[in-house]
Amino acid sequence: MQIILLERIGRLGQMGDVVTVKDGFARNYLLPQGKALRATDANRERFEQDRSQLEARNLELKTEAEGVSGKLDNQSFVAIRQAGDTGQLYGSVSTRDIADLITAAGYTVDRHQIQLDKPIKVLGVHPLHVTLHPEVIVTVDVNVARSEDEAERQARGEDVTFDVEELEEEETIAVEEVFEDKELAKQAEEALEAEQAAEGDDEASTEASAEAEAEAGGDATDGEAEDPKG
Repeated sequence: MQIILLERIGRLGQMGDVVTVKDGFARNYLLPQGKALRATDANRERFEQDRSQLEARNLELKTEAEGVSGKLDNQSFVAIRQAGDTGQLYGSVSTRDIADLITAAGYTVDRHQIQLDKPIKVLGVHPLHVTLHPEVIVTVDVNVARSEDEAERQARGEDVTFDVEELEEEETIAVEEVFEDKELAKQAEEALEAEQAAEGDDEASTEASAEAEAEAGGDATDGEAEDPKG
């Protein structure tokens, strides 16, 4: 579809440019938002008649956006989310979520002004752009953390996540330690059993010696009793 731009739009062009876009993009976004007109002869004529007013309005909006940009640029906003040890979120942070965070801080933006290729799905500080006006774009940080404390640590540059390889290594070490502990326990148990067996053998040997001595003493006594000369 051919359209007439009523304001500067990204890579499409400047106000007054006639460009070709996909029908869905025009019908669902540009035309309903008042950012463009169908490129008909009637609309071309209408645009030329209203051009001065459109330019004045654009300048006014740009001035307002520049005033906001001085306050919003380089601001940081915290989004608290649940995540695993490796930093993977159980959900995501979308353009709507970010717009809500910025609006809650006292600025008026909508999700269409947030430049984000895809939802944020990991912990960390994520810089992104906010289009306050086609000619005024600011950068903000979205600090996604599991708690306010983590957000503060991330703001200082700390990494609050665990590396997958480190986790696997720690788990391997823990398993090895368990096996080592079991092996040591087994060795200690075997040593104790061996010691107890040795003590048992000594006791048995001692008892056998005592019995042998007793029997020898008894035989000698009996012999003396039988000797008539004794």
